[in-house]
Amino acid sequence: MSEITVIALDAMGGDNAPGEMVKGAVDALGREQDIKVYLLGKEDIVNAELQKYTYDKNRLEVVNTTEVIETAEPPVNAIRRKKDSSIVVGMKMVKEGKADAFVSAGSSGAILVGGQVIVGRIKGVERPPLASLIPTEKGVALLIDCGANVDARASHLVQFAKMGSIYMEHVIGIKSPKVGIVNIGAEEEKGNALVKETFPLLKEEKELNFIGSVEAREIPHGQADVIVTEAFSGNVILKLYEGVGAVLISKVKEGLMSTLRSKIGALLIKPALKSTLKSFDASEYGGAPLLGLNGLVVKTHGSSKAKEVSNTLIQCVTFKKQKINEKIRESIQSEQKSAE
Repeated sequence: MSEITVIALDAMGGDNAPGEMVKGAVDALGREQDIKVYLLGKEDIVNAELQKYTYDKNRLEVVNTTEVIETAEPPVNAIRRKKDSSIVVGMKMVKEGKADAFVSAGSSGAILVGGQVIVGRIKGVERPPLASLIPTEKGVALLIDCGANVDARASHLVQFAKMGSIYMEHVIGIKSPKVGIVNIGAEEEKGNALVKETFPLLKEEKELNFIGSVEAREIPHGQADVIVTEAFSGNVILKLYEGVGAVLISKVKEGLMSTLRSKIGALLIKPALKSTLKSFDASEYGGAPLLGLNGLVVKTHGSSKAKEVSNTLIQCVTFKKQKINEKIRESIQSEQKSAE
């Protein structure tokens, strides 16, 4: 029998909580046998949602939490004061080994603070980055950092590249993933101070398959498998990517329904079109793990529906089976020994 992955899911976080969180958890149980989910939230509300479904009660339990951290709350104060919130309780379950992972669509700030303060960083990791999979012409790429460290330094970006490479190789299965740094041109001398300082450091890292600069327009073409940047640029890229993708999908559907001729054509191309559009649906790729912690913490979109929640829970199983945290720890320790 395979080892069970235990996941604490914040049932109260996100725009569509608790309904879509509960639905996503039940769906994940049906898709993956090696999983157990703890739903964290106000017990009466969560149980009311669960009554809509049939599920394996041995693999899904409700953990009552009496508080909710709202998006607008100052993250540090919220983590300190709301000890019985779903986010704090979930993080503590990971820290204490009661859960392998914590997943939430709630306050990004509270998740980032809680990840570092409660779960804690792997020794040697300077800054844990958020890493999001984005669709490309060739499959997917990892955008790192996409929201955690706005004021990153060059040494942070080098670690992001290493952790991102480990993730892409062992979770996605890309051997020797290509690493690129976001820049405004292909030339090495271009870029701001951070990019200019980071570029030669990445170039020196022999274990990285560094290909140089990546301009934003090349990201959708799949020029790099790991796209390295600081969180400000990364978050702008991610949000623009999602916005343009949603508009294009909407416009394609609108165009296909505009005339009788286009409707007939739509019927003929529907299977191929559905498959193509699905590949550009952000919810297909799960959430963004906060890499470099002593346990797995995953942030999903605040607007997450059941499909994204379910895919994120399945993503956690792969993360555990491939021992990503252990591989990151080994990589960091090896780097420290080499420096001594």
